[in-house]
Amino acid sequence: MMKSARKWAVAFSMAATLVTAGSTSAAWAARTDIVLGVRLEPPHLDPTAGAAAAIDEITYANIFEGLTRIDEHGAIKPALAESWTISADGLTYDFKLHEGVKFHDGTDFDAEDVVFSLDRARGEDSVNAQKALFEPIDSVVAKDKYTVEMTLKRPTGAMLFNLGWGDAAMVAPESAETNKTNPVGTGPFKLEKWVKGDSITLIRNDAYWGQPAKLEKATFKIVADAAASLAALMAGDVDAFPIFPAPEMLPQFENDPRFKVVIGTTEGETILATNNGVKPFDDVRVRKALAYAINRQSLIDGAMFGYGTLIGSHFAPHNPAYLDLSHVYDYNPEKAKELLKEAGLEDGFKARLFLPPTDYARRSGLIIASDLKKVGIELELINVEWAQWLSNVFKGKDYDLTIISHTEPLDIGIYARDDYYFNYKNEEFKAIIAKLNATADEAERTELLHQAQKKLNDDAVNGFLFQLAKTGVWNAKIKGLWANAPIQANDLTAVEWMD
Repeated sequence: MMKSARKWAVAFSMAATLVTAGSTSAAWAARTDIVLGVRLEPPHLDPTAGAAAAIDEITYANIFEGLTRIDEHGAIKPALAESWTISADGLTYDFKLHEGVKFHDGTDFDAEDVVFSLDRARGEDSVNAQKALFEPIDSVVAKDKYTVEMTLKRPTGAMLFNLGWGDAAMVAPESAETNKTNPVGTGPFKLEKWVKGDSITLIRNDAYWGQPAKLEKATFKIVADAAASLAALMAGDVDAFPIFPAPEMLPQFENDPRFKVVIGTTEGETILATNNGVKPFDDVRVRKALAYAINRQSLIDGAMFGYGTLIGSHFAPHNPAYLDLSHVYDYNPEKAKELLKEAGLEDGFKARLFLPPTDYARRSGLIIASDLKKVGIELELINVEWAQWLSNVFKGKDYDLTIISHTEPLDIGIYARDDYYFNYKNEEFKAIIAKLNATADEAERTELLHQAQKKLNDDAVNGFLFQLAKTGVWNAKIKGLWANAPIQANDLTAVEWMD
């Protein structure tokens, strides 16, 4: 009797073990949540009303969608427009929309929403940070419920690409005004909650019109401190950092089989942005002196721990139209002193350098200040938070110098805007960009892009420092996160956990 009971107990124990093991395996296989670490909290969640990259890094392709979208390799793909035709003269675009699409609040998406979104983006009262992208549009008309005709003032070769920016997201008139805090898009995820200063959580949109997301929940955890980022990954509190903020710590993950370190490219031209409208920076000799005085390789080595690529203009090295000008202003402090003397500044001068709260900016600022001091330029380093940077530097143009990565895709055209914060006003450059915008032929566009890069380099408009690398670290069981960042995005639509 006891022997029989013992056998039964052993059998029960084995069965329980198998059930438990099976349950554990099933629980792992069924994991459908992810926690992503991000360095910065967005000021709000409306990509059509703000310049901060942190907005698109959460909302692009997740909450909001456009007529087109940019994929991981920078290619233009259909999104809410399933197809389109372009007239022979390049002036008329007919977009055929997907049918049955709904916004997160249950309202239908149709041609009238496209008209509203594009008219709002280009309107007189537009607060869109990239309003200039929509300037070539002459009219947008709903031909029927699912067909939109867009007519341009002139041929614009990059229009389909421009419509793939987060700034071109489709919004509804019923919810547009509250998208900053309650974003209502058509994407595969919708906002569940935003705990200010801590996290933003998205949940799967089960009514999504397209391929449903594999994740049920995605939490963007705001981790501002580099050491805390390391600890969060090691403890499993965060599953992935699409851009890990401390490149000096990457070797620790490279030697740990629990993690995958993925080094990719970005559109992030990191520049010493210069106010060309104030003295002495309105003098090209002074701007060239800055360029010669900065040891840019030491920035990559010292501030970025070897991750980054030298640039000589506002253009990404991975782009087929890239012109390598990275060694035009190689480190030459004596040449810098000569140029300052020519400009009547042999005794040097003082200037303010505003540093936003990114590690690349603040580390680079210290090195640049040291370099410029050697040629007689004394910098006052002023640390600012993003809200202050956006208000005073970007919008108010109250600055001398600042360090920033421009992560918008193919954005060399910003230098043709008179009201842009660089205060660079050059008719020759504007003419190049105007011709580029009207050209569709790829060979001709490449030549014009070469001319544009050369002009910015010749004028030393800004200090072109390095191209920001995308330093991703994530759990080795995760797949589908982007290695590269051709646009400001953490596209979660294909992300899943592997067994």
